[in-house]
Amino acid sequence: MSIILRLDRVMADRKISLNELSERVGVSNVNLSKLKTGKVSAIRFSTLNAICKALKCQPGDILEFIDDEQE
Repeated sequence: MSIILRLDRVMADRKISLNELSERVGVSNVNLSKLKTGKVSAIRFSTLNAICKALKCQPGDILEFIDDEQE
């Protein structure tokens, strides 16, 4: 099983740049870039909260669960 980050899709839908989101959220460009590309293993709830507030979205818009196991 895995969690897929869809931050890039939500940012594109909202037409917001990485720099603009970084300023609104108070997280560095480098850390947001890692989130955007899915190269992280964890995210703080405070960061997720700030991103959702800035993008006016729900956590489920950014996070997606995909079950890798075949039953």
